Amino acid sequence: MDGTPVRVEIAPELRLFLRPAERSGSLTVPYDNVSALGHVVESLGVPLTEVGRLVTAGRMVGSAYRPHAGEVLEVYPVDRPQLLPAARFVLDVHLGTLARRLRLLGLDTSYANDSDDDALIDQANAEQRVLLTQDRGLLRRRRLWLGAYVRGAMPEDQLADVLDRFRPALAPWTRCTACNGLLARASKSDVEPLLLPGTRRTYQDFSRCTGCGRVYWRGAHCRRLQLIVESAARSQD
Repeated sequence: MDGTPVRVEIAPELRLFLRPAERSGSLTVPYDNVSALGHVVESLGVPLTEVGRLVTAGRMVGSAYRPHAGEVLEVYPVDRPQLLPAARFVLDVHLGTLARRLRLLGLDTSYANDSDDDALIDQANAEQRVLLTQDRGLLRRRRLWLGAYVRGAMPEDQLADVLDRFRPALAPWTRCTACNGLLARASKSDVEPLLLPGTRRTYQDFSRCTGCGRVYWRGAHCRRLQLIVESAARSQD
């Protein structure tokens, strides 16, 4: 991008998107006197889904604003919590463990391990779901209505980031972690043919997915899941 330079100050929370040599966050950027500010910001590697306020000379401007020579432009992250009309998510193929944990917490979470980028965007737009991804290119697709970059390499860090960003209302143990369907209480007699002998002898309380029919009970594995639920609940206090 050739032309008159402008100064861009990137907030610390957004500097992970910059090239390593630029992570001081204070950049002099050539400007062609035509491009919108949003284009300038994205050319630096920062998806607009992650940007909140854009400020110049103490006043807020929009992503369509065209800077003037010598301006200093300040770029701030999305405010947290980011309010949503409804906490509904769709996740890309690399976030399967995060998807299961969000469902464990009762959050409406769509995930398929074979969805391509166009299918993800179509679903996000049609169902008004937030697309969660670590693919910056996907977040820059113009027709995506709303997306969010998920921070963290480990599932526990990713979950903490999503909960911190959106502060969704939690309803643990109400969704199927396999298909996202809602769970309903089931009598032991109804599900008994689906149980192994040891489970039939040991457990009395069951739920069943109204979508795929999978049966759930609080087995030995439940302690690990309970720790995830308790940690999530504490993060929302």
